[in-house]
Amino acid sequence: MTNDESTTPPEPPPDFWRDLLLDQLEFYWDVHLWPRLEGLTDAEYLWEPASPAWSVRPGPDGEPRLEYETPEPEVPPVTTIAWRMVHVGRDVFGRRARALFGPTDAPPEADMFDPRHWPEAPVTAAGGLAMLDEGYRAWRSGIANLDDTALRAPIGPKGAAFAEFPVAALVTHLSREAMAHGGEICLLRDLYRAQEASSG
Repeated sequence: MTNDESTTPPEPPPDFWRDLLLDQLEFYWDVHLWPRLEGLTDAEYLWEPASPAWSVRPGPDGEPRLEYETPEPEVPPVTTIAWRMVHVGRDVFGRRARALFGPTDAPPEADMFDPRHWPEAPVTAAGGLAMLDEGYRAWRSGIANLDDTALRAPIGPKGAAFAEFPVAALVTHLSREAMAHGGEICLLRDLYRAQEASSG
């Protein structure tokens, strides 16, 4: 081996970074999160482990919505499994996927935070699971169709205040969001099971 060969790192395969980001997301979903959601009931989905709690409730117009406050309180309320599942499926994955990759019913100028991309908030466990799965698959499919060049490119106008950030930064951010909230959903299931056992 010559000196040149010993100091030159091998060239990564095409779209190495896309594949790495996608593998991380898929492994978390397939191994850690989705299997833990099997058998989720409506009672668990809407269970409030503390009071007050943010959940999915009818808004002023009677339509179910995710509770939140702007600005967020210094110590926000505990959130239900329903709140976290809708947030991940719709807000984290779904709206971003529809804004960046389509299709969407929102107008062309709508950025990735615009609620018109996906307004629904399911009040049942079956609805929440379906939304979570649909949002994840739309986002995963969009990322799979990119290459490393596209990941390095700016998000653009759809990114609103984050327009100049690379798409890869958004991908890593959303994976982190999903993993954080997914871990909390699993913990809430453990707590629900424990309190059911102690009360039974």
